[in-house]
Amino acid sequence: MMLAIGNSTTSIHINTTCAALLRELELIWNDIGESEMDKDRMLMELERECLDVYRRKVDEAANTKARFHQTVAAKEAEIATLMAALGEHDIHSPIKTEKRSASLKEKLASVTPLVEELKKKKEDRLKQLSDIKAQIEKISGEICGIHPVNDDVSNTTGVEEQDLSLRRLNEYQTQLRSLQKEKSDRLQKVLQCVNEVHSLCGVLGLDFGQTVDDVHPSLHGTQVEQSTNISNSTLEGLEKTILKLKAERKARIQKLKDVVANLFELWNLMDTSKEERNSFLRITSIAATSESQITERGFLSTEMIDKASAEVERLAKLKASRMKELVFKKRSELEEICRLTHIEPDTSTVAEKASALIDSGLVDPCELLSNIEAQIVKAKDEALSRREVTDRIDKWLSACEEENWLAEYNQDDTRYSVGRGGHINLKRAERARVTITKIPAMVDNLISKTLAWEDEKKTCFLYDGVRLVEILEDYKLTRQQREEDKRRQRDQKKMQDLLLNQKEAIYGSKPSPRKTNSFRKTNGYRANGNGNGNVSMPPTPRRNSVSGGTSELHTPRSYSSRHNGYFNENRRLSTAPLNFVAIPKEDTMSYSCGSEPESPPQA
Repeated sequence: MMLAIGNSTTSIHINTTCAALLRELELIWNDIGESEMDKDRMLMELERECLDVYRRKVDEAANTKARFHQTVAAKEAEIATLMAALGEHDIHSPIKTEKRSASLKEKLASVTPLVEELKKKKEDRLKQLSDIKAQIEKISGEICGIHPVNDDVSNTTGVEEQDLSLRRLNEYQTQLRSLQKEKSDRLQKVLQCVNEVHSLCGVLGLDFGQTVDDVHPSLHGTQVEQSTNISNSTLEGLEKTILKLKAERKARIQKLKDVVANLFELWNLMDTSKEERNSFLRITSIAATSESQITERGFLSTEMIDKASAEVERLAKLKASRMKELVFKKRSELEEICRLTHIEPDTSTVAEKASALIDSGLVDPCELLSNIEAQIVKAKDEALSRREVTDRIDKWLSACEEENWLAEYNQDDTRYSVGRGGHINLKRAERARVTITKIPAMVDNLISKTLAWEDEKKTCFLYDGVRLVEILEDYKLTRQQREEDKRRQRDQKKMQDLLLNQKEAIYGSKPSPRKTNSFRKTNGYRANGNGNGNVSMPPTPRRNSVSGGTSELHTPRSYSSRHNGYFNENRRLSTAPLNFVAIPKEDTMSYSCGSEPESPPQA
């Protein structure tokens, strides 16, 4: 009996066909004469063969179904793996959504595009990560000074296929940006260091290419394909090079300054002309230039230093040939300093003795010149320490000169006349009277300052070889004697006026007194107040014949004048005071050069 497979129409068609064939087969068997047993056997074989065909078809269909199940499962597993690798857990698989209704072929048809899409996405993600990681490794190698091999990139990317998520991609991108920033900072720092090395090499006159090649060849920029090395070793090398160049610059600056100092000293000694000095103007400008301001190319080169050193050596040889002249010149400078500061110069290096020593060969001229230079330094230091006292001496001498001028001015009978310059003399006289009142206080203050200086220095304060305190004490004593003389003259004048009044009362008439005044103005006083012919010679010794005593005003200049033999002029002032008998007679008052004339007695 035949089995029915499929729908009813197909089964009826198959049954009809099989029945017709079976009837045809039976007719054939009848014609052949087959027995019933053989017919049953052959029908059984026919049914067995049909069953085998159906069974084979069922097995093939089952195998196909199993393969579909396996393919769909593999696709699902692949989708799960890809989604896990990509970190996308929100994708809904069609297999899960249509698991009950859809056939296997439909499931496979819906899964296959998703797998392809995920594979493409994975490849893109993998390429992104590989590129980023390659950049990271490249920049890391540049920072560390290591150049990575290309094969290393492919070896490391396979390990990273397990995690291709956006989170991983963002981490790589963050790391890459950080490394790019660090690379940019390092590159900028390297360029700054290279620029500084270039500037220092230019100032020092060194080969920049060779200098940076010693640190790293990529810093010179001769090879275009080679990127600038930014490793720690390169930065450390550049920093060490900069420190070395700065130390060299500092040493050369100091060396050049020493050479320039010697150059100036020799120029001053040799009286070098301005034209010769101008040829070294660029070199000598370093004396007033700070280290940071020296940026001119080749300014500190060895050629520049050698040029200045050669000039110093040339002048030193010329100095040796003119040593005697230089010794005299330095001695004159010492004497001028001592003259201006009223210090006695050292007599061991006077011109005559120095010339004799040099001619005899007993003393090295250089040693003698050094000795004089040391004396100059000592004299300048002493002048500096005496500055406070000498300034007060100048003020005192100026006050004495004003006193001298006022005395001459008071003896001028035409001082009140209206003439050219008369108002100027009146103003000066008023100022002089105020100044003269301060002289005693000036002297006392000067004595105290001088004594304080002597206590501090443990030596006497000499002014042109004379102790200043003694001069001041003599001046005070002389001034007191002069004041006493003035008081005696005023008392004498009062007595003479009293006798005249008594005689007038007795005889009834007043004779006109005969009084002769003569002036000899050797001090150069002028009525217009614009001249003082001997301003530099303040009051000095004076003799008063009226009082019968001798009174001198001793100032440092008067001591200095007598000490140096300049005290050779005399100034005389003749007056005719009345004596106790009414017969007038002239008396002469003599003055030494530079002395202060006495003011006319006031009633």
